[in-house]
Amino acid sequence: MTIIGTGFPMNTTWRYLDDGVNSASYNMALDEALAIAVRKELAPPTLRLYGWDRPSVTIGYFQRSSDIDVAYCARRDIPVVRRPSGGRAVLHGEELTYSFSAKTDAGVFSSGLLDSYAKISKALGLAFTRIGIVPETKRRRQLPAESKTGPRSRNPLCFHSASYGEISFQERKIIGSAQKRWRDGLLQQGSIPSIIAYDEVSMIFRCADPKSLRETMCGLREIVPSLTMDGLKSALRSAFEEVFDIQFKSARPSAEETRLAEELEAQKYSTHQWNFQR
Repeated sequence: MTIIGTGFPMNTTWRYLDDGVNSASYNMALDEALAIAVRKELAPPTLRLYGWDRPSVTIGYFQRSSDIDVAYCARRDIPVVRRPSGGRAVLHGEELTYSFSAKTDAGVFSSGLLDSYAKISKALGLAFTRIGIVPETKRRRQLPAESKTGPRSRNPLCFHSASYGEISFQERKIIGSAQKRWRDGLLQQGSIPSIIAYDEVSMIFRCADPKSLRETMCGLREIVPSLTMDGLKSALRSAFEEVFDIQFKSARPSAEETRLAEELEAQKYSTHQWNFQR
């Protein structure tokens, strides 16, 4: 089956976007615009890889903005944007970020949240294996702070805990992912840091000192110093193709997706009302 107007066979060819760097507000807006197009069957399942034009914080859809030091971010000119997906806050910087959009009312992602997390995590895990990292995929929720710092606490930092389907290396989280689900589709967003600014993280999240943060999270270049961004992108692309038995077609966002993203950025993701509603 071919989706009208795209030239993409539904079952065998998905869309791959290598999107460069953008502002935090536009990154979130474009991810939502792509997911809308996929849900409307105007585009096939879509993997987008991108970066950030400056260090930025995204907070989960349900998260309180007070979980982070907003005043510190303002002083440091660090944008704070609320994601469409859930989960906890992330400081984005030297990293590769991914988003993946797909239909859920039929097909490979129609079996619910945990099943879709597990399938996407399988592709992510294979990509890490291909760059020389043997990953650990969590089968239950784990709070590293529980064993290292005493009683259980809810830390606002995404990389402070590993949820079902997320990936760690030697008990240190190396990717943080969150998902937004509709009746007919999903949007999963994830952060894969190459280098982590531990001092900045500790200030923004008012959390443990930088030394203790290193016990729960790490960037990929701490494990594979020679890693290149192109190498990571290639590994992700080929891993998705193998796991889902598809081929990617490189593309750019359509004119309609770009127009919608610009509207969403102006009316939603760049507004105080959306970003600090909680």
